[in-house]
Amino acid sequence: MELWNSTLGSGFILMGILKDSDSPELLCATVTALYIVALTSNGLLLLVITVDARLHVPMYLLLGQLSLMDLLFTTVVSPKALVDFLRQENTISFGGCALQMFLALTLGGAEDLLLAFMAYDRYVAICHPLNYMVLMRPRVCWLMVATSWILASLSALVYTVYTMNYPFCKARTIKHLLCEIPPLLKLACADTSKYELMVYVMGVTFLMPPLAAILASYSLILFTVLHMSSNEGRKKALLTCSSHLTVVGMFYGAATFMYILPSSFHNPKQDNIISVFYTIVTPALNPLIYSLRNKEVMGALRKVIGKSM
Repeated sequence: MELWNSTLGSGFILMGILKDSDSPELLCATVTALYIVALTSNGLLLLVITVDARLHVPMYLLLGQLSLMDLLFTTVVSPKALVDFLRQENTISFGGCALQMFLALTLGGAEDLLLAFMAYDRYVAICHPLNYMVLMRPRVCWLMVATSWILASLSALVYTVYTMNYPFCKARTIKHLLCEIPPLLKLACADTSKYELMVYVMGVTFLMPPLAAILASYSLILFTVLHMSSNEGRKKALLTCSSHLTVVGMFYGAATFMYILPSSFHNPKQDNIISVFYTIVTPALNPLIYSLRNKEVMGALRKVIGKSM
C-alpha cells in the first residue's frame, strides 16, 4: 500500500459507533443526553464541593478531581463525535488525532491512579479514623492529585509520540469513536507486534498495581467494618465504599478490555461499545452514583440551589 504524508494536511476518518449503528439518530440523541447529564452532574458536584466549606475535606477534594477528570474526558470525545455526525463529516487531522489520543490517555491514566488514592483515603478514614487528618492532611492530598496528573501525562506523551511516529497507509479509516492506540495501530504500514506487546505490558503495569491497592484497601476495610459494634457506622461505611467500588468496577472493566486483553479478542464493534461506555456513559454515571447516595453532598446541593433561587 502507498504511504500518505501526514505533514501535508492529511488526516484520518473516524468511523465510530454512530456510523455503524442501525438507529444512528436514536443513538445520537442518547449520546447527547448522556453528555448533557455528564456536564450538568459533574459541574454541579464540582460547584458544591468548591462553595460548601463542610466538603473541604480530603474525601471530597479527591471526588472533585474525579469529577473534573470525567468532565474533561467526555468533552474530549462527545462534542466532536456529535458534530461530525450532524455535519456528516468524520475527518480529524493528524495533529488533532494526536492531541485527542494524548488527552484521552492522560485523563484515563489520571483516573486510574486517583481511584487507588481514593481507596486509600477510605481505608484511612475507616481503619485509622483518629489519624485521618494527619495521614490525609492537605499536603498529602495535593501530592496525590499532582502524582495522578503528572504520571498520567508523561505516560500519555510517550505513548502518543511513539504511536504517531509509525508510517500509516493510504487506507486511513479508523473504525473507532476516537483516536486510540489499538485501532490506530491497525493502519500502520510496519510491524507493530513488539510495540503491541509493550502496550500490553505497560497496560498491565499501569493498571494492575492501582487495582491491587484498591482490592487490598477494601479487604482491610471489610475486615474492619465487620468488626464494628455500631450498626449505623457499619451501614454508612459500606454505603460509601459500595459507591466507590461501583465506579472502580466500571472503569477497570473497560480499561482492562481495551489495553490488557490481546488484540485477537478485539473487533471494531466491541471496541466502539466499550469506548462509548468509558468515555460517555461512565462520566455521566459517576457523579450520580456518588451524590445520590451521599447525604452530605445532597444536603450541600440543596443548600446551593436554595441560595440561587
